[in-house]
Amino acid sequence: MNKKESRKSKKTLHYSLRLEFTLIFVALVAGTTLLFWLMNNFFLERFYLDEKQSALVQVYESLSDASLAGELKSDDFDIQLITSSSRDSIAVIVMDAESRTIKAYANDTETMIHRMWDNLLASAAGSSESEETEAIDENQIVSIQKSPAEGQSIQIVKENRTGLEYMEMWGLLPDGSLYLLRTALSQIQSSTRIANQFIKYVAMISLAAGVLIAVLLGGRIARPLKELTELSRRMKRLDFAARYHGSDRTEIAELGQNINELAETLEKTILELKSANNELQLDLERREKNELLQREFISDVTHELKTPIALIQGYAEGLQEGMADDPGTRDEYLEVISDEARKMNEMVKKLLTLTSLEYGRSEVTMEHFDIIEVIQNDLKSAALLAERENIRVRTDGIPDEKLLVWSDPFLVEEVFQNYFTNAVHHALPDSGEKVIDIRIESKENCVRVAVFNSGKPIPEESLPRIWDKFYKVDKARTRAYGGSGVGLSIVKAIMELLHQDYGVVNYDNGVEFWFELDRRAVSGRSN
Repeated sequence: MNKKESRKSKKTLHYSLRLEFTLIFVALVAGTTLLFWLMNNFFLERFYLDEKQSALVQVYESLSDASLAGELKSDDFDIQLITSSSRDSIAVIVMDAESRTIKAYANDTETMIHRMWDNLLASAAGSSESEETEAIDENQIVSIQKSPAEGQSIQIVKENRTGLEYMEMWGLLPDGSLYLLRTALSQIQSSTRIANQFIKYVAMISLAAGVLIAVLLGGRIARPLKELTELSRRMKRLDFAARYHGSDRTEIAELGQNINELAETLEKTILELKSANNELQLDLERREKNELLQREFISDVTHELKTPIALIQGYAEGLQEGMADDPGTRDEYLEVISDEARKMNEMVKKLLTLTSLEYGRSEVTMEHFDIIEVIQNDLKSAALLAERENIRVRTDGIPDEKLLVWSDPFLVEEVFQNYFTNAVHHALPDSGEKVIDIRIESKENCVRVAVFNSGKPIPEESLPRIWDKFYKVDKARTRAYGGSGVGLSIVKAIMELLHQDYGVVNYDNGVEFWFELDRRAVSGRSN
């Protein structure tokens, strides 16, 4: 990763996932605690009073139903009334129109009777229209609640002496009986304070436990994510050997498996792209090489044809202008024109052969044949050429028995003929005579054919270039016998097509060119 990428990563990554998870968890616990505190402070008291009022209304409805049914004094209703009033700690007193007590379920019946008369007197005095009044018999009406039915009254009364508060519901039943329901109210403010204190302790414990749990869970969650982050970082650097090794079975593991498969796919695709790119590069190189060879070929051919064409044109113009009046001169002119045309024809043939080998021919017709027989036949055909140049051809190095090889007979003949022709043109006297020595040597897996000619060795600086097209070590001598400098290039093209070795060896008294052929059915270069 370069410095720019490193600075960018540091800029975007402010904190870890574990810290973020811990902060979220702590904020959640703190928010929940705050919500409980607000609900406890602003809504608990109202909820408590509503529950108490609901309990009084249920007992009143039970009394009202019994009154309508005339069952206030029945034993079954007594059981029902005792059950409902005891469950919600409600004191009950019912008096008939003559102020006789019909039902009384209270710890202090006298107080209940006294409160019944206080309410009646207050109602008679018209105090029920106000929401708050002074003390009446050491009691103070704190507030008056909404009545559930006409003729009923619900109020909260505070005893000045004890400071305790009660919720009372009183009024007339359908049969004209008076009733009073009374239940004590706990100190709701004190209860709220205690509840808030308890919530604070619970919040502290919850926060401590929550932080610990968040750290542990955050670490467990962050660990595979860190591994995936490192994996993605390595993939960004095109390192696809990295793999996710998590053992969990969550969505993260599935993501890791998908990334592994993605890495394998990308690695395979990139390898294919690299292979295709390599092939494309090789094709481009081959194309550039072919284009270069074509340009060189055209340039070399143009250069090589200039001289014979100029000679033919010059001698032809001389004939046209009457410069050769006598028959002898005319025959000489015609001989030069014919000789140059022959040389051009030979060069064109060889160029066509070379072009076919380098650009066209890619298949080899493999046969199992006797190399001795092929060489002997070629030597018989070339005997006249050697005799004309006064060259003695020695064949002592050719075995008498058969030597079978695997190759293309036509191409092998082409190689040998080029070697032999080259030897004829470059042979110089050695101890009074020109010599060409043919040797065929059998090796373990191949046969080596060598053609030696007496004469001068090839200069060392020219050895690497003698296989190039149109290269001539001795241009004057080559020109004299009509050489084109293409023969050894044909040998090179053929031997590379056959995938066999070839070469040249300098001696003090001459030069030897050689090539090898495989004796095995499977072709391959010899060592």
